[in-house]
Amino acid sequence: MSSDPHGEPTTATGSRLLPLYAAGFVTAFGAHSIAASLGGYTEAEHASLLTLGILLAVYDGAEIVLKPLFGALADRIGPRPVLLGGLLAFAAASAAFVLAGNPALVGVARFGQGAAAAAFSPAAGAMVARLTPQKGHGRAYGGYGAWKGVGYTLGPVLGGVLITLGGYSLLFSTLAALAVAVAAWAVLAVPAVPPLPRARQTVLDLVRRLSTSGFVRPTLALAGATAALAVGVGFLPVAGARDGLGPLVTGAAVSVLAATAALVQPRAGRARDNGRIADGPGMATGLALAAAGMAGGAFLPGAAGLLVAAVLVGVGTGLATPIAFAHLAATTPAERLGQTMGAAEVGREVGDAGGPLLVGAIAAAAGALGAGLVGLAVALAALAVAVARAASTR
Repeated sequence: MSSDPHGEPTTATGSRLLPLYAAGFVTAFGAHSIAASLGGYTEAEHASLLTLGILLAVYDGAEIVLKPLFGALADRIGPRPVLLGGLLAFAAASAAFVLAGNPALVGVARFGQGAAAAAFSPAAGAMVARLTPQKGHGRAYGGYGAWKGVGYTLGPVLGGVLITLGGYSLLFSTLAALAVAVAAWAVLAVPAVPPLPRARQTVLDLVRRLSTSGFVRPTLALAGATAALAVGVGFLPVAGARDGLGPLVTGAAVSVLAATAALVQPRAGRARDNGRIADGPGMATGLALAAAGMAGGAFLPGAAGLLVAAVLVGVGTGLATPIAFAHLAATTPAERLGQTMGAAEVGREVGDAGGPLLVGAIAAAAGALGAGLVGLAVALAALAVAVARAASTR
């Protein structure tokens, strides 16, 4: 691995990371390209809202259960085989749906895709750290997060285009081809990263390590940032519609949110690496900005208010996410990176599902969406205080 005298990744190192970034794009694009169209699918199949909820949840559910297991496997046998196996399994699950020719199997296919993503996602996260100098972790994870952000942004749009042109078969065929292409790219560009010697670890040792501040703080930051992103994408358009804004304006707000997060992440990571942002204050500030964005969605009227809320959420999530990942990499023994990244990714999935659930539950109980957004804003502010307080204690 090569780096400059200041610890920054060189062009050679960057070329090795690009297939890992592309793997992050695959899981984000795969999840959102299908999820965004499931409402129309269930309506066409005359399925219930419960069925829709299950179809939306199976991908994330598979990841929550399996990511720690595949992360530990990456530590045991090396992350590269787990990365490649996961990408090929994702392609196989997508292709199997096309070959089966049965639209009713979309839930089975999504579960298979989620299980495969649970393998290659933490493996890619661990390899980003292993292939990058420690002083370049923030920048590297910023790039990784930016590519995932592009996947989140393009997924609903391109997924809709592909389904319009050729139905679900074309979408799943595209996902299969994309996963195979990224796997081939990784074979050519990503070097083998051998497993490192590991001391024997008991369950108590694992619990003790995952309860330290070095793991809990960044995982809480990841959960909060992901919750804000999920709610921003899902509920800010509803808030805009409440104010009489059309789908063009609300869709533009979501695009601004995703694009802002994608643009901020590499810059935030670079600032962290250069010492301009400390980890604790950086994560806390990101959560506080996301909380302000949620409050803005609740109280600021009109298109201007919606765009302000979108920008604040985008900046907040873009600031907290790469710093949290870099902090995890810096405080984790290299031989346990896969296990740690897998466990931290569970926090992200919990935030992805829990944020919308929290907002929806509060909004239903209060009879107003603004109450739900304020509820999440309070929760994010509390997380920001907890992260900042833990940092000051350290």
